Amino acid sequence: MSSDAPTPARPQVVCRELLAALDASEGRRRRRKRDTTPDAIGLAIKRALLERAIEVDPEPDAFEAWLDEQCRAARGGEDGEGGVRAMALSIFEEWRLAQDADSFRRWLARGAPSDDATSISSADQ
Repeated sequence: MSSDAPTPARPQVVCRELLAALDASEGRRRRRKRDTTPDAIGLAIKRALLERAIEVDPEPDAFEAWLDEQCRAARGGEDGEGGVRAMALSIFEEWRLAQDADSFRRWLARGAPSDDATSISSADQ
């Protein structure tokens, strides 16, 4: 019996693309007038999780369990489990979206182009 379901993209591939998309989030955060310290903390946690996923390259069918392990490992750590769990859920939802939404997957594969990323690049020069 054959399955017509496409093979899911490896978490490593999607996480690498999501990491590139964080640059746009950083651009938005820097332009906000309010205190964005909580945003920066969340983005740093998300970046660390994405970098670990790229390094470890968990199997697609084990990605959710791998993210759950990262949350359990954060108990008592300086990031605390809550922040790690929130970012892990965000990553898992984005990974699932990349499996289901062709337009989102194509956008990520193109490097997640964004006016925010463009404006931060020009501001850094």
